[in-house]
Amino acid sequence: MADETVRYSDADLAEFKEIILNKIQKAQSDLNLIKSAYMNDLNNGTDDTSPTFKAFEEGSETMSKEANSQLAIRQEKFIRDLKNALFRVENKTYGVCKVTGKLIGKDRLRIVPHATMSIEAKNLQR
Repeated sequence: MADETVRYSDADLAEFKEIILNKIQKAQSDLNLIKSAYMNDLNNGTDDTSPTFKAFEEGSETMSKEANSQLAIRQEKFIRDLKNALFRVENKTYGVCKVTGKLIGKDRLRIVPHATMSIEAKNLQR
């Protein structure tokens, strides 16, 4: 056998590209919802309620804003990871484990399309 580079076929890459594009679209939509909820939190006042309830509401609002902010940051990272995966599809290095150099299983990539390590390599990290 010749010195062939380990990689997925163009047909496989096209399938993964479709999966990644769909995930990016959904993730972007989710991010927009998170940002929208965050903006709504900023606009919802509690001026007409009792002082005790208002204090409780403000504490809850702060937690909600922090939670939304954390969700947004996580979602942005997920989108960035997906876009990096798309780049790897384009340059035909997608699905190759960065630790072992072997192909990452198709089932894993269908579930976690931004994976850069095989299960084998992931387990070595523990």
